[in-house]
This record gives sequence, structure tokens and C-alpha cells, in this order.
Amino acid sequence: MANENGGAEGGQTSDIDLSRPSIARVYDAVLGGKDNYEVDRVVADQVRRTMPHISDVGWFNRAVLGRTVRYLAQDAGIRHFIDLGAGLPTLENTHQVAQRYAPDARVVYVDNDPIVLAHGRALLEENERTSVVTADLREPAAVLAHPGVRRLIDFSEPVGVLLIGMLHHLHDDENPQGIVDAYLDAVPSGSHLVITAFCDTGPEARGVEETMLEFLGTGRFRTTEEITAYFKGLDLLEPGVVSLPLWRPDAPVALPLTVAQRLMAGGVARKP
Repeated sequence: MANENGGAEGGQTSDIDLSRPSIARVYDAVLGGKDNYEVDRVVADQVRRTMPHISDVGWFNRAVLGRTVRYLAQDAGIRHFIDLGAGLPTLENTHQVAQRYAPDARVVYVDNDPIVLAHGRALLEENERTSVVTADLREPAAVLAHPGVRRLIDFSEPVGVLLIGMLHHLHDDENPQGIVDAYLDAVPSGSHLVITAFCDTGPEARGVEETMLEFLGTGRFRTTEEITAYFKGLDLLEPGVVSLPLWRPDAPVALPLTVAQRLMAGGVARKP
């Protein structure tokens, strides 16, 4: 359903399949949210058994989302954002951060879960510069051609392309590099790519990976070097691809990092 003044577009909430866990809803359960079902909480509980501090990992991811979007809006001058695989709204969402520093910023959230559409409609109905579209990020051509995306995003200006906590849900046989490249090919020089993803840092990480693959069906943990490779052809900003708490922290970070702090890594790069 389109809303000329913003809000959510496309998809039907009746499409929700309550027999299968959803990435967005499992993430919501991990963060202690209420927009999930028993099938999602089962997966979240299984992950907690493997990694008791998994909720902390989720909040580290939210925190670095805030820092990277603040940088893009405040320092890099980005005014158009595509948040791919956005998930359910929680605290400090992309549009809230971006529009705090740049009130004219435009944000499109993309997710294939109809429940995200339902909550997005309620959250964004008064925000004409923000929209939610139901689409699969694994189909870049369809996403980029979506009327809800084209309405808000001006592809002649630099765009912030966000893959926050999503790369590990793209398996190797789904051509994740090709997917990333397709989005970057569609945006001009000066655009930025943000990636955060689960990182293969040792046995504890592999245990979480196995749990996610068994109960959710996705979860490909990659090494720091593998994650860095997705930024090929771009100017990777300092400090590079690092554990999330180390990406331009607002306060000193105690070392050594805990297992939970090292479980995800990410970085930001500029398209030359």
C-alpha cells in the first residue's frame, strides 16, 4: 500500500508465516523486543545457550549503526540512505539518527518480512522523508527499481548503502559479492557502503554459526579478511574492518575485547 507522504509501501501483513522463524523477528527477540513469536524465541534461546551474551552483540550492532549513520549524515554529507534488510524498528533507527543531524535526509528501509512493513507503517506514517518497502535485498534490480525506493532516493546524489547485520545471511552460493556490487554500481561517486557481519573469530563464533544454520537456516560467519574483500574497489575508511566496539567509539574501549565484543565486525568505505 503506497502512501504519498511517506510510510510503508508494498506487501501484506497476512503474508506472515508463523510456522517459520524470521531473521527480523529473531533479532527482535535477541534484543528483548516483543514483536516476535514462539518460533522466533526458540531460535533466540538456542543462540543464547551457545552465546549467553548474544543480546549484548545485538546492542553493539545497534550502537555502531548509530555511529556510522551519524558520520555519513554529519561528516560525509550523505542525504539519501538505503537500509537493506532493515529488520524491525527499535531504538535509534537509521532515519532517527540521520535526520537528527540532517533533517532533510531521506531513508528507505528494505526488508522481505511483512511484519516489518506493518510496524514500519505505524512508525513512519508522519515522516514524509522515510519509507519502508517490502522487497528482497538479494534481488538488487527489483529493489533499485521499486517505486518506493525511486520516490525518495535520488541516484544522482551520493547514497549511503547499509548492510547492517545482513551479510552473514547471504550464503556463498547466493553471490553476495555480486549483490553488493550491484548496489554500488547503481550509486554515484561519493556514496558510502556500511557493512557489519558476524565474524569467524574462533570456536565460540563457530558454535553460534552452527546454531544459526541449524535453527534459522542462515548464518555464514566470515573472517575479517573475507568481510574486507566486500569493499574492493572502494576507499576503506579508518580504522578499516574491525570489531564493532572499535569502529570510531565515542569513549575509550577496554582491551582485550570480550568474545561478545569480537563476534561481529564491520567497516565503512567510500566509492571513489
